Amino acid sequence: MKWATGLLIHLDGAACAWVIRRVIDPHAEFVFVVAGDEVPDDAIPFDMPGVELGRRPGPTGDECAFEAVLRHYDLPDPTLWRIAEIVHDAELCDERYHASEARGLRAVVDGLALVGDDADTLAITKPMFDGLYRNFYYDEILGVPRNRAF
Repeated sequence: MKWATGLLIHLDGAACAWVIRRVIDPHAEFVFVVAGDEVPDDAIPFDMPGVELGRRPGPTGDECAFEAVLRHYDLPDPTLWRIAEIVHDAELCDERYHASEARGLRAVVDGLALVGDDADTLAITKPMFDGLYRNFYYDEILGVPRNRAF
């Protein structure tokens, strides 16, 4: 399937692309457009103004696009929702979840957008989100203490 989002992808869009490819559509093809009217007819738009899979009001207040994707595709995985808290706080800056990782993660992804193209950003953020997922899965879901060398 083809998916479309805006050029100069940021944290919310990168997180959406990661979960789309990880859970919804492993063979997803991403297109990056300047404006919503450039979205190809055969593409599903996300993280763009005015689209279903974009920022919107949610049951507990405004939601980021990542939260919209999780709700739309009924993804109840608590580890994905933990990542959603970070993405939400980074994108909406409302500190709803007090996610300490939000500012740092946003700075890294914003920086990536400045040194490569959007495909590069998605390629680099994939292992980053995979690592976040694995870390939260072990720590919060399995309750397995992690050996940390710091």
